[in-house]
Amino acid sequence: MSDKLSNIILIGMPGVGKSSVGVILAKILGYRFLDCDLVIQEKEGKLLHEIISSEGLDGFIKVENKINASINCEKCIVATGGSAIYGEDAMAHFKEIGTIVYLKSDYETIAERLGDLAARGVAMKEGQTLKDLYEERVPLYEKYADVIVDESGCRSVRETILKLLEKIKK
Repeated sequence: MSDKLSNIILIGMPGVGKSSVGVILAKILGYRFLDCDLVIQEKEGKLLHEIISSEGLDGFIKVENKINASINCEKCIVATGGSAIYGEDAMAHFKEIGTIVYLKSDYETIAERLGDLAARGVAMKEGQTLKDLYEERVPLYEKYADVIVDESGCRSVRETILKLLEKIKK
């Protein structure tokens, strides 16, 4: 793998498995694991939904963009928040430091996996449905992805990881 591939940046909708896949992938490759949502919470001293409540959606996106754009690591699997793709600075930075992998799942699977969206800190506009959010974000995930791993047919995290490893080693 080239230096650009020394980090793998996982993007995708909430509930697609970025953190679950990321932790196991890090163990397999001997990499560190970094969860951007946890970094944001740590730096801000608040839970994601608290940041969204106090700063509003646009304020949260600014905070997320700034913190994500400052992340520097080597040999790291980075799990981003689902809304990371709204931060142009952050996404440009991620392109420079790693390979961006979009974990793609169909809407029905994501809807089934997600519980309380507000408690999860999902960044959504007032009145926006999960379906609206999905349709808004998919083109952005596809735009930024270096590699797309379609989880259709994957019955486990292990199957998703095997698909991902097959794609990045090409």
